Amino acid sequence: MQIVNAASNSSQEALRRQAKGTARFPKAVKLLKHSDFQHVYKNGKRHFSGLLTAFYLPRALPEPPGPRIGLTVGRALGGAVERNRIKRRMREAVRFHLLELSASVDVVFNPKKAVLEAEFSAIEQEVKKAFEVIQKNLERSRA
Repeated sequence: MQIVNAASNSSQEALRRQAKGTARFPKAVKLLKHSDFQHVYKNGKRHFSGLLTAFYLPRALPEPPGPRIGLTVGRALGGAVERNRIKRRMREAVRFHLLELSASVDVVFNPKKAVLEAEFSAIEQEVKKAFEVIQKNLERSRA
């Protein structure tokens, strides 16, 4: 009986660890430096939608491979509580669809005030559409 319990506990623990690993927004995919944000804003392309603007720029050196994502939420969007809520919702939507973007690209999302009242599914669809447009434009520019 103890062996069965130990086996089921270890498999449950492994599932928890695996779920926890997928539930995070890893540091490797975050855009952190101010200079990186500025480089994307100055040299990148833009994708506009109803809830957000996405700035993106392919990286010359694909180290680390895959996308890096940054979020900017200015003071004009509200107080600290509202801005943090916007960032949490945006991070979650990005995390859900991050695997759909395979290119080595830097992306900065600049949400609009409408994100505060928008349904999460709408935010999720906007992020998904932005990733699709970015992936398509990068493939087109490489060909």
